[in-house]
Amino acid sequence: MTSDQVITVRGERELSARTAHLFTGVTSEFICAATDMDTWSHRDTRKAITARMRPQLTEGEVVVRKLYTPAALANEEQRDHLLAVAGMGARVRICATGLPHETIIIDRRVMILAGTVMAGDREFTVTTSPTLISGVLSLVEATWEAATEITAYLHRDAPQVDAEGRRILQALGDGLTDEVAARRLGLSLRTYRRRVAELMRLLGSESRFQAGVHAGEFGLIP
Repeated sequence: MTSDQVITVRGERELSARTAHLFTGVTSEFICAATDMDTWSHRDTRKAITARMRPQLTEGEVVVRKLYTPAALANEEQRDHLLAVAGMGARVRICATGLPHETIIIDRRVMILAGTVMAGDREFTVTTSPTLISGVLSLVEATWEAATEITAYLHRDAPQVDAEGRRILQALGDGLTDEVAARRLGLSLRTYRRRVAELMRLLGSESRFQAGVHAGEFGLIP
């Protein structure tokens, strides 16, 4: 790609075909920020990418930073993969807030931005524009600084939640509507919603989905 070039690709297959050489050509720094690992690749693909980068990572030739939301930890396979990558020398952090962008930045000279999913395929934008890269990088860096290392995140002290609170968290995890959950738990709809809001604050969650993820991490629900 030439300086300031911007191209758009659709789907993981086209992304891999157009950018695979970039991943093997990393010389100093690889930054990845995503909601979860499925943003960029499916399980078999990410294993192959990790295998290609392993020598540079284990020998300390390349600094690898990976930034994810708690959603990445809700899947056991993804959680184990992230811990394994961290064990090889990558720095992995979890941000409690949303990401400004889902992006990969290679050596601060090439950037891939994940777009929306259309007809089952995600759209990606690849650019070498220094101005665009600098702007996105500054936002990612701010989120990185506020994020928590994965091992520390997973070993936080579990908050104290009473039996009723655990049943409410289980209802959230089961995807029940407020009306059905309140009726099943013998609570008024107003009380149920108040307790949900309290539990979200207690778990440091910004959404009900995130509250369910955090509850699972702390062992508050099966």
